[in-house]
Amino acid sequence: MTKKTKKTTKGLSYRDAGVDIDTKGQFTTDIYSKMKTTFSPRVIENPDGFGGLFALNSRLKKYRQPVLVSSTDGVGTKLKIAFMMNKHDTIGIDLVAMCVNDIIVLGAEPLFLLDYLASSKIVPKVLHEVIDGIAEGCRQSGCALIGGETPEMPGFYHDSEYDIAGFVVGVVEKDKIINGKTIKPGDMVIGLSSSGIHSNGFSLVRKVFFDKAKMKTTQSLSKYGLNTTLGAELIKPTKIYVKSILKVLNKHKTKKIVKGMAHITGGGLLENIPRILPEGCAVQLERNRWDVPKIFDIIQNVGGVNDQEMLRVFNMGIGMVLMVSKSDAETLLDDLRHAKEPGMVIGEVTRGDRIVHIV
Repeated sequence: MTKKTKKTTKGLSYRDAGVDIDTKGQFTTDIYSKMKTTFSPRVIENPDGFGGLFALNSRLKKYRQPVLVSSTDGVGTKLKIAFMMNKHDTIGIDLVAMCVNDIIVLGAEPLFLLDYLASSKIVPKVLHEVIDGIAEGCRQSGCALIGGETPEMPGFYHDSEYDIAGFVVGVVEKDKIINGKTIKPGDMVIGLSSSGIHSNGFSLVRKVFFDKAKMKTTQSLSKYGLNTTLGAELIKPTKIYVKSILKVLNKHKTKKIVKGMAHITGGGLLENIPRILPEGCAVQLERNRWDVPKIFDIIQNVGGVNDQEMLRVFNMGIGMVLMVSKSDAETLLDDLRHAKEPGMVIGEVTRGDRIVHIV
């Protein structure tokens, strides 16, 4: 009589469920060298730790009453453009820009940033390109990339797609916080040019070009007056204003020359500027004082989008707005020129109820 042997079967693994722990571990190890390119002496290296370390004392000793400033953001559906083009090396710059531009308006110097990069499956080549962009954005803003998370979430995201978010921490002297409280009628509104669409309004952009006009990212825009392709124009990274603005602010340490700043993101000029206006103040912008990039004219004409909607959705060529007293306007404009971020007077603060008029 033969003895029966018990049949054994291999149990399910995490890899069977779509998550490759080995690939993730190697990816995490590989990106540390990219992170180190953003480090300063303030960063305490902790490559295998559960959190990033940043030494406050070595940096904050110059501050009497340091206030930490934080912000978090993503890049919205601009990610869809990266997927369509299979181009992922600039979307990380957008991520950093959306975070650091939001805290520079308070006068805060960015210290460090964490990223969240989730995907259905870790594809090292693609995600390395994303990290390259994040590291570049951090270098452009003087910010250290000290950590993050890269979850692999099969079944949650479409194949070959990912999502990104960033969290930044900065610092500002308490009595140097720029909050718009001293803005008053008669002050000048100075605009800094955008590099294009930046990272807002892409749900409408995609509706116009890909759903309505049935265009491809490879299509030339020469017939519309732009010597580039649609994809190349749409994927342009968001401008980072941090170093130029900090240079101006640091030049005037004894005087708060800038009264208020607004990062022109979703909501455009009409909805972002009122966020910094005190009661009793409004703003009148003169439309002929700045050049609107051609891409906005193309969006409007191809999509049949009305003027009001364009102004509520897009930056229309102005990525950052600064408020300054009339007597300091020329000084600020000169400082901006020296900081290689020339500005222009685009309007004036008037009496009113926290609203923007464009004439």
